Amino acid sequence: MKKAVHFGAGNIGRGFIGQLLSENDFAICFVDVNASIIDALNERHSYEIEIAEDGKSRIFVSNVSGINNKDNPQEVVKAVAEADLVTTAIGPNVLPYIAELIAKGIEKRREIGNEQALDVIACENMIGGSAFLWEEVQKYLSADGLSFAKEKVGFPNAAVDRIVPTQTHDDPLFVVVEPFSEWVVERAAMKNPGLKLSGVHYEDDLQPFIERKLFSVNSGHATAAYTGAHYGATTVLEALRDRQVKEQVQAVLGEIRQLLITKWGFKESDLEQYHDIIISRFENPYIIDDVVRVARTPLRKLGYDERFIRPIRELKERHLSYDHLLRTVAYVFHYRDLNDEQSTQLQILLKEKPIETVVKEVTGLTDDALIAEIVASVKSLS
Repeated sequence: MKKAVHFGAGNIGRGFIGQLLSENDFAICFVDVNASIIDALNERHSYEIEIAEDGKSRIFVSNVSGINNKDNPQEVVKAVAEADLVTTAIGPNVLPYIAELIAKGIEKRREIGNEQALDVIACENMIGGSAFLWEEVQKYLSADGLSFAKEKVGFPNAAVDRIVPTQTHDDPLFVVVEPFSEWVVERAAMKNPGLKLSGVHYEDDLQPFIERKLFSVNSGHATAAYTGAHYGATTVLEALRDRQVKEQVQAVLGEIRQLLITKWGFKESDLEQYHDIIISRFENPYIIDDVVRVARTPLRKLGYDERFIRPIRELKERHLSYDHLLRTVAYVFHYRDLNDEQSTQLQILLKEKPIETVVKEVTGLTDDALIAEIVASVKSLS
C-alpha cells in the first residue's frame, strides 16, 4: 500500500484530501498539533465522512494514523522520508511553519538513499501554494539537499474546491462535506508523473483553473458572506435567500466571467453553467455555513493578489466593469466581527488613519485612481 503524509488533520484534510487518498489505496499519516484528533486517529485508524445531500450517504476512510508534529517532529521527518506523496491543507499562513520539517524529511530521504521521486502538493486556497512552500523549504536545505530536491522532489501547484462548513460533533473525526469536489494538479511540475490519483484532474497549465476557482468560488462565497452580513444574515444560506444579496453575488460573478473569458478564453456558456453550480452549492440546505467563518480574516481577503483586488485590477487593465466588486470591497471594509482579530484590527486602522491611507496599506495598491474609487465606494455605505 502506498504511503501519503498529509499536513493538516482538520475538516478539509479529512473530508476532502483524506477521502481521495483513501480511495486511491493510500495509507494516510495525518500531521497536526491537535492532540485530540491525532489521538483518535491512532486509536481507531478510521473515520466517517457524511455527504450533505438527500440520503446523507457516508464514506468510510481507513488505514489512517496521526503524528503530533509539536511533540514528535522526528517521526514526521521519518514519514516524509518514506512517503510516496506529501500533501497539505493547513491554510496559507501556516505553510512556512511546516517547511523545516519537510526539508528535514527531504534530507533524510537523501541520507537513506530513497531515490523515488516525490511530489509535495499544497492544497490551499491560494495561487501558487506549492511554489510558495518550495521557496520556504529551500531555506532549510543543505547544498546537497537542495540538489537532491531539485532532481527528485516536485512541488506542483494545485487548485482545490470543496465546501466544508464549521461543525461540531461528539466524534472528533466525523466530518460533513458537500457532494461537489474538484482537485486539479499542475502536471508539468510533477517529478513523479506516473503516480496519478483517480478523481484528480491533471493540467499542463494550471493557472486558468486556479483563477477560475479563486475568482469564482472564493470571490463569490466571500461576496455572499460580506453582503449578507451587511443585511443582517448569519449564514450563507440565509444570505442568499435575500434577493439583494443573491443579485450582488450574481453580478460579481458576471464581472468575473468577463475577466476569465477575456484573459483565458473560457466559453461564456461553460462559465455560466459553472457559476450556476457554484450558487447552487452555496444554497445547499444541508450545509449551514456561518457568515463569520466565510468572512473571517478580512485583511487577508483584501490583499493585492487576493479574491477581490486582483480581479478588480485585471478588469481595470482590460477596461472592463468592476462596479459590483467595488461594492463588495466596501462591504468588507464595513464588516465587523469582535471575535475576529483582523476585523477588529481593520476597524482600529479606520479610526486611527485616513481611509485613503488604510486602503493603500491594506490592498497594496499604488494606482491613485483605483484607490479613490475604492474610497468612494466605502464612503457610499457610511
